[in-house]
Amino acid sequence: MPLSDSDEMPRHVAIIMDGNGRWAQMRGRPRLVGHHAGARRVKDIVRACPDLGVKYLTIFAFSTENWKRTQTEVAGLMSLFKRYIRRESQTLYEEGVRVRFIGDRVRLEPNLVDLMDNLELLTAGNDRVHLTIAINYGGRDEVARATRRLAQDVAAGRLAPADVTDETLPKYLDTCFLPDPDLVIRTSGEARISNFLLWQSAYAEYEFIDTLWPDFTEEEFATVLGRFATRERRFGAVPV
Repeated sequence: MPLSDSDEMPRHVAIIMDGNGRWAQMRGRPRLVGHHAGARRVKDIVRACPDLGVKYLTIFAFSTENWKRTQTEVAGLMSLFKRYIRRESQTLYEEGVRVRFIGDRVRLEPNLVDLMDNLELLTAGNDRVHLTIAINYGGRDEVARATRRLAQDVAAGRLAPADVTDETLPKYLDTCFLPDPDLVIRTSGEARISNFLLWQSAYAEYEFIDTLWPDFTEEEFATVLGRFATRERRFGAVPV
């Protein structure tokens, strides 16, 4: 029976896809080989979402801090993003996946941004799965950019200072079109959130698992979602 039959399953899952480089190094291969394997794994997990009841999937592809990696690895990742979009655009469209990107696009290559824009436009009418890909994304950077836009609206008189509440800022975030994540998964055994969806994950459940991302199967995904269903989510309240 599909897990989607349960009302307790997460509707929005966010994933920090960690471990690609280590996966490759354990096999004596360059780190970029692991990133390619990780991209193939994304396809499998996206396809598994409908049967598992996951409507929204957000994946952390490249952080604002990842520019610190070697020039070779960064260039290889940018090339991989372009190749992934070119190869998968039609399939994503045909499978009913709506794709959107979050993060600051200013530093990205114009031809990559064009591909991102075109994929968003192509899949704009889809609703089976909402796939959000974070590229050049950082939670602190996102909040800073959102605050700057909010401050501009205040300065222009479009928003009164007294009207700024914790419900106002989310409207300026990159994720303004998404519900907050119910579950955040990080693969590879690292137990930290790495500047990912800081505002949005205030009440998300977390799963830190040892599996490296290229080895994260649909079956393990289902198992993690099953554990989520056993948790009691109180959102700061006390059960009665």
